[in-house]
Amino acid sequence: MRNWFLWMVFLSLTSGTVFGEECVGGMVQGYSCSNVTLVSHLTLADLGTSTVSDNWGWEDPATGIEYAILAAFDGTIFVSLEDPENPVVLGRLPSHNGFDTRLRDLKVYANYAFIVADKLGHGMQVFDLTELRSVVTPPVVFSETVHYNGFSETHNIAINPDSGFGYAVGSDDCSQGLHMIDISTPLIPVFVGCYSEAGHIHDTVCQIYQGPDLDHQGKEICVAADLSGLVTIVDMTDKINPVTLSMTPYANAAISHQGWMTEDQRFYLHGDEGDEFAGNNTSTYVFDIQDLDNPFLADTYTATTKATDHNQYIRGNYLFQANYRAGFRVLELGDLSLGELTEVAFLDTRPMDDSTTQSGAWSTYPFFDSGLVIVTDTAEGFFVIRPKFGVFSDGFDSGDTSAWSTTVP
Repeated sequence: MRNWFLWMVFLSLTSGTVFGEECVGGMVQGYSCSNVTLVSHLTLADLGTSTVSDNWGWEDPATGIEYAILAAFDGTIFVSLEDPENPVVLGRLPSHNGFDTRLRDLKVYANYAFIVADKLGHGMQVFDLTELRSVVTPPVVFSETVHYNGFSETHNIAINPDSGFGYAVGSDDCSQGLHMIDISTPLIPVFVGCYSEAGHIHDTVCQIYQGPDLDHQGKEICVAADLSGLVTIVDMTDKINPVTLSMTPYANAAISHQGWMTEDQRFYLHGDEGDEFAGNNTSTYVFDIQDLDNPFLADTYTATTKATDHNQYIRGNYLFQANYRAGFRVLELGDLSLGELTEVAFLDTRPMDDSTTQSGAWSTYPFFDSGLVIVTDTAEGFFVIRPKFGVFSDGFDSGDTSAWSTTVP
């Protein structure tokens, strides 16, 4: 009885605490770093796959358990973060009809994962994430809940949880523009229209607009990375008649790749996957979009590395980047009208070099309520990280996310 009592006291004192290995002297477990705790790391062998690419997250509303959802070569891997120091691979959802590819992407809406692949015949898988609750002896092989065949292949998918619409990006339909799907009833996805005016769109972020442009308040706005070297803004409110608001070129455009809006929707931070091949350092383009019809490039942030940038997301006052060979980077937002960004933390998942090679840290997900951040690296696997911002932001420590927004896409 005494041992049980002491154990309960220990649990009460450590509830909510996430341990791990601190970055000391600029290194943790062989990775160069700054101001992070490496909570855990799973290799590709641990994950049971040959490579991983994209990722997203889900928090079970019934249990509060957080899960990582990883795009792998041969399907989608689900990892429980109930004990973040000891993540558990619950199982894998195979590719539809065995159509394997590293170019897989996924997002979450209403307890369902929507999974696409840049592979002919794959279409879109819909998976009921509540199945993860009942896994007793992992890992297991899951089956897709529903399959959508409104397109054959697509490079990416974006979801606006506030409207209940998904946008297949760069598909074999809609002239590689935006293929619009009503997913408000997740198990009955319905095609509703195309946006084709911009040509091949590589990625997009779509939100209900509440920003400074009063002409467009309350509308559904998509800001898209257009492979023709543009940032394109579209009013998607009328799915039958979407309206192009602007198409903005920028210097050094090569592969207009991906970006995210600040939470006040005043700025859009954009990455180009090809500009570093021309000799530029890792660059983040800061677009002022306070006038959606007339946005402009306010400035460009240039990092110290040469690595090619990939996916990036904003939460609160921080930009979380996965920059291939430079790994995971966190930038604090300053005066964005002057392009002010300051690197405050990083974990270099490829410390051997910062070359422009398009392998390494592929993506990151910073939207867990716990403040944990996940990163997928094509060769190094899966990382669970807790950034430490206390040195930089009003004295809050690594366990306090009060300066973060609770907005989850």
